Amino acid sequence: MMLWFRPATMSTLLLPLLLLLSIVFMLGQCMSREEKVKLRNQVVEMFDHAYSNYMDHAYPADELMPLTCRGRVRGLEPSRGDVDDALGKFSLTLIDTLDTLVLLNKTTEFEAAVRRVLRDVRLDNDIVVSVFETNIRVLGGLLGGHSMAVMLKDGGHHMQWYQDELLHMAKDLGLRLLPAFNTSSGLPFPRVNLKYGVRGPLSRTGTETDTCTACAGTIILEFAALSRFTGDPVFEVHARRALDFLWEKRQRNSNLVGTTINIHSGEWVRRDSGVGAGIDSYYEYLLKAYILLGDDLFLQRFNIHYASIMKYISQPPLLLDVHIHKPLLPARTWMDSLLAFFPGLQVLKGDIRPAIETHEMLYQVTKKHNFLPEAFTTDFRVHWAQHPLRPEFAESTYFLFKATRDPYYLEVGRTVLDNLNRFARVPCGFAAMKDVRTGSHEDRMDSFFLAEMFKYLFLLFAEEEDLPFNVEDYIFTTEAHLLPLSLSTAPRTPTHPANATAPSLPHLSTSVRSLWSQEELDDSNFDWTCPNTRLLFPDPAFPRNLRDPIRSAVDKSCPRPTIQREPGMGGPPLRAQDFMANNPEHLELLRRMGVTLIHLKDGRVQLVQHAAQAVSAVAAEDGMRFMQEMMELSSQQQKEQLPPRAVQIVSHPFFGRVVLTAGPAQFGTDLSKSITGVRGFVTVAEPYSGCAELGNAAFVQGRIALMQRGQCMFAEKARHIMKAGAIGGIVIDDNEGSSSDTAPLFQMAGDGRNTDDVTLPLLFLFYKEGNILLEALKEYREVEVLLSDKARDRASIFKGKPLPGILLESSSDTQEEEDCSTDQTSPAPDAALDQSHVSPMDESAPNNKAVTPEEDAGPAIKQNREPEMESAEDKDSSSKSVESMMADWQEDLEAFQQMEKDEL
Repeated sequence: MMLWFRPATMSTLLLPLLLLLSIVFMLGQCMSREEKVKLRNQVVEMFDHAYSNYMDHAYPADELMPLTCRGRVRGLEPSRGDVDDALGKFSLTLIDTLDTLVLLNKTTEFEAAVRRVLRDVRLDNDIVVSVFETNIRVLGGLLGGHSMAVMLKDGGHHMQWYQDELLHMAKDLGLRLLPAFNTSSGLPFPRVNLKYGVRGPLSRTGTETDTCTACAGTIILEFAALSRFTGDPVFEVHARRALDFLWEKRQRNSNLVGTTINIHSGEWVRRDSGVGAGIDSYYEYLLKAYILLGDDLFLQRFNIHYASIMKYISQPPLLLDVHIHKPLLPARTWMDSLLAFFPGLQVLKGDIRPAIETHEMLYQVTKKHNFLPEAFTTDFRVHWAQHPLRPEFAESTYFLFKATRDPYYLEVGRTVLDNLNRFARVPCGFAAMKDVRTGSHEDRMDSFFLAEMFKYLFLLFAEEEDLPFNVEDYIFTTEAHLLPLSLSTAPRTPTHPANATAPSLPHLSTSVRSLWSQEELDDSNFDWTCPNTRLLFPDPAFPRNLRDPIRSAVDKSCPRPTIQREPGMGGPPLRAQDFMANNPEHLELLRRMGVTLIHLKDGRVQLVQHAAQAVSAVAAEDGMRFMQEMMELSSQQQKEQLPPRAVQIVSHPFFGRVVLTAGPAQFGTDLSKSITGVRGFVTVAEPYSGCAELGNAAFVQGRIALMQRGQCMFAEKARHIMKAGAIGGIVIDDNEGSSSDTAPLFQMAGDGRNTDDVTLPLLFLFYKEGNILLEALKEYREVEVLLSDKARDRASIFKGKPLPGILLESSSDTQEEEDCSTDQTSPAPDAALDQSHVSPMDESAPNNKAVTPEEDAGPAIKQNREPEMESAEDKDSSSKSVESMMADWQEDLEAFQQMEKDEL
């Protein structure tokens, strides 16, 4: 994509800005043409590995399960909750990948894929799907495929048989999505039944009340394209109507939108605002709708939102969520990985400097953890450890390279490629990371990995002559589907939407209709041109000067030296980990910082900061930092227990590519203190329960014993295999269907006696992960594994020997993460000191680990979970147990609602 400026008249086709043709930043030796070709070919090989495995092992299922080498069919696999709403039994991955095939010059495969879609795919399935996901992945995929088919047909060499069949399917799907928009507000229901719509007993939908802002605001590109391709305005009408309603409901003082909205009343359900999950593509589609459709109204709205984002949310290089009614009040102390798209959007906007800064922060976090965690704190530690192979960081990398031609971003792309091959590549595709800290995998390869990741990486390394068409003639949707800019000259939607016919869909309100006909466009809200990078960055070293301080901040995220001062009075600041609620001196320090301590009836204490009551501005700043530390400390209490471990299969044909998440034991060898881990071949214990002396002790000796959960204590199992000469043990859950995908990680406790005699490592695998190991043993007989605290680099596993696999020669040792002391301090975001912060905490030492020696009753450790933060009225003393802890997003919502209640 290019950047755009205002033409002399809006009837003139938009012209590309010279920004993307500007100076190349010569910060070092440019990457050679040969090296770029090698990396481009590597992208193609990786795509082939993922695509062929999907077609061989999964098609016509929606997705590939790369660890078990089979398709994911909804209803046949354990439910993953909302994630499964993307699956509609319509061969999702194939449709999502259509235009990627063309971009990668796989015309023959594309033609075969289109024929498969037309022959095999059904859209009238009795299944409930996400309107948002179905729109961006399936409708967008069909339209992108149609655009490519038309382009190839016009070229005269391919697809000569094509008669708009994909477009007919797209219209059929659009009509199946339209009933979701039958609401008084025009905001769509979040889910729709492909066969029965949203009403009636057969639909199993229509009872929802809430939707996310992005879910309702990420419709316009696909629906408008469908309208202009087909000449039927009804789709564009209803997409515009939803956008108009969201615009009307913005918070008028801050010009920000919340994360979740009631689709009937328009009330904000979640009032936190950012540029990540829940809102992200709403902003993206406002700007891209202006580019694709040429409507000034979209640009004006985007610019108003963008000014507020840069005023309240952007704290370079961070992007932090705030409260829409009090935008100077941070809503959380962590960021989610979906915001990685935002630097790319800033490039499209023409705001290059903050794009460089935020992207560099994301790159350093990527290098620190190999991948972007799903969420990470303001001091760049892991908050949620998953990484489902998201493409947003690669997207921003491509756009920054396109805008600056800085070879630095080619090296960033190389890092992305290397990490995917070293850590995510498995024999049957690429597996999502369950935990970036351990390198463990999840049996998941989402369709967006093929639809987006390989597009952006190929474009990053490709030269213009490598591309089968001019990419500048198209715009990328949020799913990276290609829609032609020529749609801007197609017939536009009637100004008055009441002219469009849509059975059972209500007309727009007068106030919403007036937006199209009466809203004045204020020229002060337009930034029509973008600066040329030659003028913006006269010094070629300027981008490096932006990046170096950020790199230092992430790489050296250890606490600042303590300054000997009292808060505002010359002494050292009070740290959250040192605070004691019964210490009078600490209470006095809190008072000076404007922090009040309230004792709740359930034994907890609540901390509230009123910065205006602090003795000085410096003390108020210390108080804000203390509150942030206290919130992070509260969220870390559960994480004090043992972290997950890794079982890495290192023998043929896995070669370290498959990593299983394992639960730890509170006895035996501590793998976190072992540099090499424990490596050995596995064998099944006899008896399998491990609850008696082993009958196959001679065979177990020197190996890692596999045992089934149940019938005796974990420590007893460990003693029996140790007596047989085993070097380690793995306990496999006997509860069929259990998986670390859906269950919190399990921690094995002792038997109430001294367990110092157990000197081997013992790990726990749920049924699903254990079955992967057992099936490998069944097929290959000799299976070698590595038990460790986290997955090892394959180069270190094979000790300098040639690495197996076609593309592993580029692997290199990962840089060890700097060992920082545990009293790290999060950078305090800039916020007004007259705002309040609330942080409830348990006064009764919540660090105690809740474990049990009973094997069948052992509590689960929730990895990346935080203690629930509820109001005093709703929480009793029994809720302090581990079992009652909620998932992170639930906790954050509850905490935010409590904050909102106290503040408003």
